[in-house]
Amino acid sequence: SSDVCSSDLDDLQHFASGLHDIGIHPRSQARILSGIKSFFHFLVMADYLEGDPSELLEGPKIGFKLPEVLTVEEIDRIISAIDLVTNEGQRNRAILEVLYGCGLRVSECTGLDLGDAILEEGYLHILGKGNKERIAPISGAALRALRDYLERGRPELVRSYAKSTSAVFLNARGGRLTRQSVHSLVAEAGRFIGVANLHPHTLRHSFATHMLAGGAVLRVIQEILGHSDIST
Repeated sequence: SSDVCSSDLDDLQHFASGLHDIGIHPRSQARILSGIKSFFHFLVMADYLEGDPSELLEGPKIGFKLPEVLTVEEIDRIISAIDLVTNEGQRNRAILEVLYGCGLRVSECTGLDLGDAILEEGYLHILGKGNKERIAPISGAALRALRDYLERGRPELVRSYAKSTSAVFLNARGGRLTRQSVHSLVAEAGRFIGVANLHPHTLRHSFATHMLAGGAVLRVIQEILGHSDIST
């Protein structure tokens, strides 16, 4: 209409301010303003307008929502609280150490098979998102915890229930541990240090953050985590 075609930058800025004033979320503001800019671009391309009044229209500054991370001390406290007397305790310690020490996703952790743990050479063979394969180095506490579990805890779980499986991490019935179970044991471990609803992905983010702080090259961290885009 003629009203739309006569709109100028001041009109659009007034409208954008109104979105803020009535409490529209910044991301929703950005989507609305993006639609307006696309519409005015169309009007110019269709020869309804000679100039685009929305060209200088700015949306809200959103930025990235960075994930929360744990400190090294908090992770040490979580792991040190695990009762290693039980087979499940040895398993749980190995899971926490691998999630943090290797930066694995939950599905990558539960999907580990015995043939994927090349401990003599210090790496895990990982099948990640989109069936992309990669190598994750494993050393230090994570390597020791996984080796201890494979040598002591896991054989007991298999022998107790007379059921063999290729999975590294087994449940109380001797079958492959589920992602839900890992979520639950991580959340329970978090409650020990007063962190509610601790998510396994927080351990993965903590791994990346601590590696970066320790001087690791960002491209190397990207490859270990299995991210196709370094901006992730």
